Formats: sequence, structure tokens, C-alpha cells
Amino acid sequence: MTRPPHEIVATVLVDPTVLGELEVALMHLDLRVWPMATAPNCTDGPRQAFQYRRRTLIAKRGAWDDAEHWVPVWVSFGASWSEGAEPLPWEAHAALWDELARWSGHVHYRKWLSGVRPLEVPVGVDGAGSSPGASRSA
Repeated sequence: MTRPPHEIVATVLVDPTVLGELEVALMHLDLRVWPMATAPNCTDGPRQAFQYRRRTLIAKRGAWDDAEHWVPVWVSFGASWSEGAEPLPWEAHAALWDELARWSGHVHYRKWLSGVRPLEVPVGVDGAGSSPGASRSA
């Protein structure tokens, strides 16, 4: 039995007032932000985002009530983190968690990665992905 294709992501609740800034900061690390409500792999994204936020807030029993209107996003890892069929390197985990820690007070997350259906990066007119081709520094 083979596992269906999936993409490794972190799920994060983000204060909407900093969503754009956080996305840019993560792009510099070749990490991509996908709001769950509009992600291309969700057939009913708004409902899935609402349900995730609600379940998470209930599970935290008041600790994350400030995130009642925050945006659930997936953060995926760009191509520069890929090492073929090898597992995601620990440096990728560290880069993500370290950057999210800098946004304390504006993000809530568990240090946990999960798999979702593949998130396809839009292709530009040149046939390449539309990302700026960020490269991470070693």
C-alpha cells in the first residue's frame, strides 16, 4: 500500500494584522504561507478554517481566546528545503519554529507538522513557479 501524495505543513493561527508581514518574513526563508480558507487543495476552505479555529480554541480552554478571529494558515517548505526522498531536514524545522517564535503574541501554534494534500505553487508565464525563487542562507 502506498501513501497518497502529501505535503508537510505546520498549522498556525495568525493575527490578521500581521499576516502579510509574516508571509514576507517566511518567504525569505523559502517557507510558504497558505491561508486555509483559500488554499487550492481545499474544496470548502472557509468551513475547514472555521472548524479548525473553533476546535483549537476549545481544546486550549481559554488560553488562546485572543485568536478567536485569527486566520488559520498552513506553512509549507519550499524546494530549497527538499533533499529528494529524504525526510525534511532538522534545519527546516528549526528555521520555521525560530521565525514563528519571533512573532510571539501574533501567532499560536503547536510544534507539530502534519501532511495535507499537495499545495500546488502557481506557474508563471515562463513555466516556472511564481515565487521569487528565494534561496535560504546556510
